[in-house]
Amino acid sequence: MSAFVKGKLKAAREALSKQDNEQARDAALSVLEFEPENYNANVFLGLAYLRLGDFEKSEQAYRKAIALNPEQALAWQGISQLYEKQENWAEYANTLERLARLYAAANDATKCAESVQKLVDLRRQPERGSRMQLAEALSLLLPESDLYPILSTLPPPDPTNPTSTAIGTTQEAIHNSLPLLEELVSLYEQEEESVIQSEINKRKTRLSAPPLDQIRREVALEVLSSSQLPRLYDEVMKHPHASDELRRTTERKLLRLKQRHLFAVPFAGQHKEVKAKLAAEVDELIRGMVFLKIPDELAWMLFIESKDAASIDDYDYGTMKQFVALFPACALAKLLRAYFEYYGISLREANEGDGAEQPPPEPDRDVDYAGIMLDAFSELSESLLAHRIIAKLYELEADYENAIKVAESGLELVRRSEQSWGRPFKLVTKAFNVTLAMSLVHYYPPKNHARALRIIDDILAEDPDNVTALMGRGFVLQHAKRWDDAAKLFTKVIRLNPEEFDVAIRAKEEHAWCEAMCREYQAAVDELREVINNLDDFEGHDEDKARCWWKLGRCYWEMSAEYREEAYKHFITSLKRSSTFAPAFTALGIYYSDCLSPPDPNRASKCFQKAFELDPREAEAARRLAEGFAEEGEWDLVDVVARRTIEGEGGLEEGAETRASRRYLPINAWAWKAVGAVEMTRRNYPAAIEAFQIALRTDVDDHMSWLRLGEAYSKAGRYAAALKALERARELDPEEWVASYFIGEVQRQMGAYEEAIRAFQSILATRPQELGVLHSLGQSYLDLGRFELSAGFSARAETSFLSAVRVTLDLLDASSGFRRVAWKTIADALFHLSGFVGISEDDLAREVLARVIPLVTDHPSKGLTDILSCPLSIEDSNNLSLLALEVALAAYDYRLTLGAINDAAKGAAFYDLGSALLTFARRTLDQAKRDRAQQHAIAQFKDAIRLEPGNDAFWLALGNATFLSQPGVCQHSYIRALEVDSKNAATWTNLGLFYLYHGDAQLANEAFYKAQTLDPDYALAWVGQGLVATANGHDREARALFEHATTLTATVPEADLEYASRLFRKVNESTKSRSASAEAFLPAFFVLDRFCKQRPKDASALHLFGLVCERVGHTGLGIELISRAISVLEAAYEETEDTAIERQFTIAHVNLARLRLSTAEYDRALESYQVATGLLPEQPSDEDADVKVLLAQCQFGSGLAHLKLGQLAEALALFEAAMVTAADQPTIRGHIVVLLAQALWGIGTDEAKESAKTQLLQIVEYDPENLMAINTLTGMGILTDDDGLVEAALSEILSLPIDQRHERDPERDVTYLLVQHHLGQGDAKHALSIAQKAVFAEPERTDARRELASLTLRSGQSASALAILEGSAQNQNDFAQLRASLALHAVSRCVEDEDRAASKALRLAQKAVMLSPWGSTEWKALAYVRSRNVQ
Repeated sequence: MSAFVKGKLKAAREALSKQDNEQARDAALSVLEFEPENYNANVFLGLAYLRLGDFEKSEQAYRKAIALNPEQALAWQGISQLYEKQENWAEYANTLERLARLYAAANDATKCAESVQKLVDLRRQPERGSRMQLAEALSLLLPESDLYPILSTLPPPDPTNPTSTAIGTTQEAIHNSLPLLEELVSLYEQEEESVIQSEINKRKTRLSAPPLDQIRREVALEVLSSSQLPRLYDEVMKHPHASDELRRTTERKLLRLKQRHLFAVPFAGQHKEVKAKLAAEVDELIRGMVFLKIPDELAWMLFIESKDAASIDDYDYGTMKQFVALFPACALAKLLRAYFEYYGISLREANEGDGAEQPPPEPDRDVDYAGIMLDAFSELSESLLAHRIIAKLYELEADYENAIKVAESGLELVRRSEQSWGRPFKLVTKAFNVTLAMSLVHYYPPKNHARALRIIDDILAEDPDNVTALMGRGFVLQHAKRWDDAAKLFTKVIRLNPEEFDVAIRAKEEHAWCEAMCREYQAAVDELREVINNLDDFEGHDEDKARCWWKLGRCYWEMSAEYREEAYKHFITSLKRSSTFAPAFTALGIYYSDCLSPPDPNRASKCFQKAFELDPREAEAARRLAEGFAEEGEWDLVDVVARRTIEGEGGLEEGAETRASRRYLPINAWAWKAVGAVEMTRRNYPAAIEAFQIALRTDVDDHMSWLRLGEAYSKAGRYAAALKALERARELDPEEWVASYFIGEVQRQMGAYEEAIRAFQSILATRPQELGVLHSLGQSYLDLGRFELSAGFSARAETSFLSAVRVTLDLLDASSGFRRVAWKTIADALFHLSGFVGISEDDLAREVLARVIPLVTDHPSKGLTDILSCPLSIEDSNNLSLLALEVALAAYDYRLTLGAINDAAKGAAFYDLGSALLTFARRTLDQAKRDRAQQHAIAQFKDAIRLEPGNDAFWLALGNATFLSQPGVCQHSYIRALEVDSKNAATWTNLGLFYLYHGDAQLANEAFYKAQTLDPDYALAWVGQGLVATANGHDREARALFEHATTLTATVPEADLEYASRLFRKVNESTKSRSASAEAFLPAFFVLDRFCKQRPKDASALHLFGLVCERVGHTGLGIELISRAISVLEAAYEETEDTAIERQFTIAHVNLARLRLSTAEYDRALESYQVATGLLPEQPSDEDADVKVLLAQCQFGSGLAHLKLGQLAEALALFEAAMVTAADQPTIRGHIVVLLAQALWGIGTDEAKESAKTQLLQIVEYDPENLMAINTLTGMGILTDDDGLVEAALSEILSLPIDQRHERDPERDVTYLLVQHHLGQGDAKHALSIAQKAVFAEPERTDARRELASLTLRSGQSASALAILEGSAQNQNDFAQLRASLALHAVSRCVEDEDRAASKALRLAQKAVMLSPWGSTEWKALAYVRSRNVQ
């Protein structure tokens, strides 16, 4: 080292000592410039920078010095100061630990201890170190630390002067490490518990997380596998300064830690050896603690619970007694104490110096040992011993249900214990299986025998001589009536000579019983007597003695009738041995009822009742009791007996509701049949269905059960299932007619009326007087008629109603027992029959009415005498429909005189009579009778309401009856009906009509809306809303509502008529084109057709239908309909002579005449016109415009008829008269003039043609906007090639703006005429130009495009024509226009591309023919396309 470097280093050291840090820095830098690797210069530089506050450069200098000489402590000391000043505690701690090791290497124990103590003090501060960092720091003081050899050289601390040194704490830890170990134990315990808990909380919130127990085990395994606590616990226990209490406490902690680790380690796989080692360690710990009698409850519990013992007696009673003494408050100790006292086992441990053996203590009878054990067991859900004791207790007490539950729980606990300990508990498992199997054998035998046998087979496979399993298998075979096999098993048990007396004697008893069942009665008697003698030598065993005496009596009973008295004595003896032995009571009951002479049914019944009270499994006693109660009609008692019998055989499951076990095969099927029958009487059909289904499990070929099951299904509304069950019943017994009857009933309820009728008729073919079948057949005919009527099959419905009356009359002839329901059927059928305007089967109807009338009109009630003309007579009536209604009224009235079973039936009778009276009031023309019928109907509805005020139909009927006469009562009735049933759409609709009638459209609309919400298919609600829309002036919405009403399933005739009339009026007002209106009238055509079938005598509908037929082209049908309307009007006028009817009659004749003119029936048209003219005044007044219109039509129509008949003079006179009559009616006069001109033109003479032109010119001059006249005049000019006339006719309209021109010419007739005019002149180019202008003006009009395409195609431009048509098709919204364009489209396609478009053109032409088969143009197009294809 040069003198320069030394000088600078000395200067730097002196500057640092004087706190001249800048000079020290400069000196150190000077050295480093000359000698960069100088250690001391870097240290001085680092210290200078540290004091100057430049921490970064200071750390760089120190780090460089450390790199130059890492074993030198000077730089480490400096950098530790730097980190402490920076509060960089992590680096500070590392530096301190490094310094400690450097000092240890230098054998400087004091400085090493100082560094360690600084590190420990640093880590003790919570914000500067965690628990594990503190534990690591403290571990440096343990003997296994590499610092311990040097630290152990420190002198012991001076207790008299603890502050004499700065490392006193370290000295204490070195010379007594116990406090240090205890602190480390505490730190690791806290850390591991914290890690385990936080990890569990984190993992259990993950998606698809495993069960919480599994998470706990996994986390515990991860943490405990690397735990330091076992080592620390060992060091604490081995420490010489540790107290006994500390050792015991630490040992407890070690046991719990290892037990937790053991239970967390998986049972199989790579962890098997680890688990075995841990199990051995835990066993060693608990054995040592038990041996030393250390009061650690867990150790004792683990010691007891881990024992694999075959029986409870194999457990060490001494250990259990010590456990009870050490932990008297423990739940297991309480259970064991009660167990020992219950079995008379002394709790005091025997000592060698106690002398003679003390007798076992007697159990205290006043103590409820079982209750104490059960209370303690509730806290011992994880104890195998507790489960074994309680399972055995339940088995001994014959509480097999709980024994099964506890044994199953015990087996699950064994499985978990095996996983926890890592070793099998075979003996414990077998013990639980034996208890479970025997409990299953005796729990509701033989319900659980299949499961019991599987368990018994497993036990016997492992232990073939297991006595309990052999006994259980024998009992199972006895229930299966395999007596020989059972006897062999009991013989084997006897041969094994079991130690338990009860088992041995029971085996002999059951062996004797098997011999008895094999008819070896004498051998059985001898063996049973031997068993009885053995039992008599012991106190108790009363139940066993009674059972043996009963079996002995049964042996004598089965020997022969001679021994019945002997058997009786044995039964009595059995009851003397045990007065609660139920089978003996059953045997005595059978003796009293079947063998005693004379029989004593009272004593027998008492015996049966006693037997059944004692044991519900006494099925014979229960069956005889149920039969007796059924004969007496005590169905509630039958239900009680049957259900208790089912419960006794295990046929019910516990739950929220006691229900039948789904997989249960009943022993006593009769009990389920009885339950089903009782539930049928209670109308509880689902329960009845279930009962019959279970009964059928025993015998699937039981005809009666299938029959009753089908009946229950049908009454529950499950018709498909009912049909299957009843068909099965009929298959089992084809001769039984009841199944066929029920099938017919089900079919009737399903709406298959025709099938039901055939079923009933097939029964009546062999049993013609079967009253119930006759009634059902009549009802089926009635229901069929109603269905056919709703479907529109009036003739069929009429036949069905008449058949219903005929069949029901046959029922009355056969018996008078069904009079109430029979007359209800007859009256309903006649009431529906009266709704037909004309009855087609006149003779049959008269025959039926003739049979009914004498039965119902002999004694009419006072209310009907003023309404009906009694006695009724067929000969005096020319209206069969009205007569049928009168007979229905009389039938309803007669039904009331028969009385009723209850108020509901009588109320329904009043309601039916009231409804019929209301219908009669609407039908009769006699005002006095109408008023009386109305009042009487209201009275009937009120009587019905008094009897059954909760029936909304009665209130609704009263409201309808008082709709016009008593508004207050009507509204009240509707409101009350809604209170009863607020979801009845009909009631809301009627209330809406009521509000509408009285002018409250808003309330009416709300009511109709409510009805539509409740039932969107209720048509009358839509009709009502349509009426509201009409009242509000919303005609378009009203028409839409009426149209919707006509599309619903349930038709309302009034809606059909209203919709048709509105549509007819709308089309007439909005459409001036006859061709366009034909399509628009089709909906009206269909609804009017439906209406007229339902109301064939409605003149207005017939008249309107005829007019619609005229517009759609069915002129012949229109003539027929209007003729029928004229006939109806004529008959009505003859009765009333009403002027309104006369006016309708006149209009009908005018329309009829016009239709006949169109069909060239000129003579008959003249007749109709003459009739109409005769009813009209010759000189109508100016105020009566309608009469003038009618008269003008008659005069002009007559003129046309005369003209067609060649009577020109008469025709012209009538034409002149028509024009005079319509002089002040411009529209009518214009039509007359045009038609007159056309007629004159049709004559063909020049004079006539000139006259026609003159007439048209005059009317155009008089009415310049008469387009019809202009068009007609133009047409004449075209036909005569008179360009001047054409120009004069069209000049004014062509001069108008395009919008005004289109307004006057909505059908674009002017354009058509111009095109035809130019074509007629041969100027195709000019015609094409006009058509193009029309399309440019209105490109959306399909007819204009079609005309342009036709002209283009004629000019040979097929491609252009095709483009025009395809553009039209894209905007096509009118089906009629699309149909009209198809033929032209097909031809254009064919001409444009013959090869590629041939098939497409053919399809278009075929489609055109299919859509318009009547059109010749379409057929011509198809022929053309086909011809081009052939070419």
